Amino acid sequence: MKIEQHIYSNEKGWNKKNDNNLGDKAQLVFLFGNKDLLKDQLHVDYAKKAYPVAQIVGCSTAGEICQEEVFNDEIVCTAVWLEKTSIEIASEKLEKVDDSFSVGQKLAAKLDKEQLVHIMVLSEGLNINGSELTKGLNMQMNNRVSITGGLAADQANFGETVVVNNQAGQKNLVLAIGFYGEHLQVGYGSMGGWDSFGVDREVTKSVGNVLYELDGQPALELYKKYLGHHAAALPSSALLFPLSLLIKNTDTSLVRTVLAVNEKDGSMTFAGDIPQGQFVRLMKANFEQLVEGANGAAEMSKISMQNSDPDLAILISCVGRKLVLKQRVEEELETVREVLGSMAAITGFYSYGEISPLKPFEQHCELHNQTMTITVFKEV
Repeated sequence: MKIEQHIYSNEKGWNKKNDNNLGDKAQLVFLFGNKDLLKDQLHVDYAKKAYPVAQIVGCSTAGEICQEEVFNDEIVCTAVWLEKTSIEIASEKLEKVDDSFSVGQKLAAKLDKEQLVHIMVLSEGLNINGSELTKGLNMQMNNRVSITGGLAADQANFGETVVVNNQAGQKNLVLAIGFYGEHLQVGYGSMGGWDSFGVDREVTKSVGNVLYELDGQPALELYKKYLGHHAAALPSSALLFPLSLLIKNTDTSLVRTVLAVNEKDGSMTFAGDIPQGQFVRLMKANFEQLVEGANGAAEMSKISMQNSDPDLAILISCVGRKLVLKQRVEEELETVREVLGSMAAITGFYSYGEISPLKPFEQHCELHNQTMTITVFKEV
């Protein structure tokens, strides 16, 4: 496996970071970047011209990752030559949020072929229920293949997200990339680093990923009391105070982030399900623990790849982490580099949600929020 990377900015145009002569070899190109830039066909055409035989995939972001640097409102182009591995791309258009489960099923069914070893998902970030998407993927694959990925983003604007599939970015698109062959090793890890506080609150009224009541009170009203002056900046300020959702009959929690609020009915829409009858608790950031969480995700990814040094690492970290870490955001990338070693090419983006199994070697994926989720690849 060999990798090349380019970066585009409005000020400097395209700049090639390294050259491995992959022009007519690369089969896969990732474009992670600013929403408006990815909606311009010229930028997709640049990648097509540079890598004429490659599939061009990607999504809009809340920040682009290239090696140990974070960029904003640019495009990071990562071209990959898989010497012994083949790929297939499946895509589905999401007509409405209620189709999230069926879209997951259909994507997995299209890729469910011999020698499939991994699926990576790049999804619309706003008009989707990420929990239902992962349920559909899991049901079709029946835990036979690992699945990772993330939801597209739009900085902290929550306006519009787009996904690239060989043409300018489109809304309401979900992609799944299938990796095939016995020579590919894949590892993954996901970890947060947030502290929960306050009392457990019962979800007394919800429908899917829309929360109406906690402990019999309007959810938005109660949430605003916790936020205090931060409430004026909703929904973006909610990224600083996600909810911890305890999975029933387990000691495991998932983090859920707010995507939208409805002042009329007092409801809150989350990236994934908030099931009625379960319990949630408010969370807040701990800077040191966020960086430690990134380190832990890197450690998990290496463990699940038998501690091999990866060729490629795709990092998908939540926009909420970026807002908390601010100018120190690259510290979470630096700690990942320390674990993965100097040889791995690193790309990725800041997201509205992350997809990964909970533990190494598990193949049942979940939607996460506020985590650093890492997928590593190596050809042997």
